[in-house]
Amino acid sequence: ISLKLTVCAVLAIFLLTGCNSLQQEVTQALELRRSVLEAQGCSFDATITAEYDDVFYTFQMSCRSDQTGMLSFTVTDPETIAGISGTISRERSALSFDDKILAFPLLANGELTPVSAPWIFLSALKGGYLRGYSESEDSFSLYIDDSFEEDPLHLEIELDEETMPVSAQIIWQDRRILSLQIKNFTIL
Repeated sequence: ISLKLTVCAVLAIFLLTGCNSLQQEVTQALELRRSVLEAQGCSFDATITAEYDDVFYTFQMSCRSDQTGMLSFTVTDPETIAGISGTISRERSALSFDDKILAFPLLANGELTPVSAPWIFLSALKGGYLRGYSESEDSFSLYIDDSFEEDPLHLEIELDEETMPVSAQIIWQDRRILSLQIKNFTIL
């Protein structure tokens, strides 16, 4: 009888500890979302990789969002397109260069445009369905479901030990199409 009682006690402690860990991770994820929603905005630098069939494109952007969901960006690398800036919101998107503004769709040739990646990431972080998480020694990942143009989007957002985003993978039409490496994520 004492062996059964010991096993039950150990199992109960294990289950209760696991539940506390789960609750802490979910609380941290929801706290990040609340902070981003209540803030005046956020800023971050992103290295974006777009994967279209066998072709990869990589570039860097400096991004800043406001409380309304408008994201402003400036391309910082590669040098050939550095300085191009623009804005993206749910209603419209536009590029600015040489004192001209060019409207552009977030879909081109049936694919999500690479420049849309930071906006998609923030939009999902703010309002997507938090479907789960996983954790490792020094970080944990959030799994968020959202949609774009009525097609499902799935995001995996990795957070560091301070619960700040450091990367995001965007899966659309059952394949990873956009990846972000995020630096200097700051809630304003």
